[in-house]
Amino acid sequence: MKQLQYIIATVLLIIISYSCKKEQRIDYMDAKAPAPAQISNVKVIQEPGGALLTYKIPADPNLSYVKAVYEVQAGIFRESKASYYTDTLQLVGFGDTLTHEVKIYSVGKNEKTSEPISIQVQPLRPPVQSTFLSLTLGAAFGGVQVNFRNEAKENLAISVMLDSTGQNTWTTINTFYTGAAQGNFTVRGFDTIPRKFAVFVRDRWSNRSDTLIKILKPIYEAAIPKNTWSVVRLPTDTWIQAEGYVIERLYDNNITWGGLFASTNSSVLPQWFTLDLGKKVTISRLVEHQADGNHLYAGSAVKTFELWGSNDPDLDGGWNHWQLLGTFQSFKPSGLPTGQITDEDKNYGWFNGEDFSFDHLLPAVRFIRFKTLETYSMSGQVVITELDIWGQTAP
Repeated sequence: MKQLQYIIATVLLIIISYSCKKEQRIDYMDAKAPAPAQISNVKVIQEPGGALLTYKIPADPNLSYVKAVYEVQAGIFRESKASYYTDTLQLVGFGDTLTHEVKIYSVGKNEKTSEPISIQVQPLRPPVQSTFLSLTLGAAFGGVQVNFRNEAKENLAISVMLDSTGQNTWTTINTFYTGAAQGNFTVRGFDTIPRKFAVFVRDRWSNRSDTLIKILKPIYEAAIPKNTWSVVRLPTDTWIQAEGYVIERLYDNNITWGGLFASTNSSVLPQWFTLDLGKKVTISRLVEHQADGNHLYAGSAVKTFELWGSNDPDLDGGWNHWQLLGTFQSFKPSGLPTGQITDEDKNYGWFNGEDFSFDHLLPAVRFIRFKTLETYSMSGQVVITELDIWGQTAP
């Protein structure tokens, strides 16, 4: 028995000793092997701002990957690589529709490269150009507004500039980052005098569009003070506040969770509340601050709503004396799906607040009704941190 125990202990000691030795590298690379064979039967599918290449992979055991080298701008080259497990290469980063030469190499496990195969690609109109062609630049309350379409949902930067001296001395006053299919944004803080504004588009590869230049005169607006605001409780108003999250927080100038209004979890949609502004106001825009956290472009954040105005609300809570001022859809700058948030999303949706502008002058109203049609979770609860109103106080 002791002899058997000794044999077992000896075997275990040998196994442990062997496993503790430094594992030697198993190297299948043959440094003397020649460069791998070239790929063949290359086919090109032109795409916006790029191209998709398919090809036949050579039966060469030394092949590691395939590499394409191409010039996207004068003196600026890009590379695209694909392992021998796939027969497809994606080319990206072109900012024009010119014909470009692409050189394709087979690269061995020893990093030796084959002679290149040269092909020509002519990308379709890139998103940086197509988005620029869709741009409109116009006067807005307190500034200028840019509208755009980005059907490719490419990550783009749209920059607005101002001629600060009147002598074509351009200064960038705002850069809006987006991957959304379409949208608009407004740059504010300007006096109501004609100024020269410009806008252009840039992509992540530093391709830049032409520049749209216009002389525009911003429309006068000012923040409407909230010291005269109050809640009006009409018979048909459907909101029921969650405990502690009182509706008066909508206008307390606090965008933290300490200034949050929330209706109950058992609430239903559509849901509306009524506010008395204390004076007649010609509204140029409404700013709605979402809550930072679980209700930012998610949960009970407002997704679609209507704004109604009146100077003589129906005492029975009806809608006969109300005018629909506008229907609005929440906008997420990144265009990312629910649950994914960028700094730009947070800045726009919470800190600065979503900006809902009117493109024409509205009649002055004293009472407003905010009617939520949709939230991001489509539960009945509605969560809003703060409301701001801009425009002109009626005489």
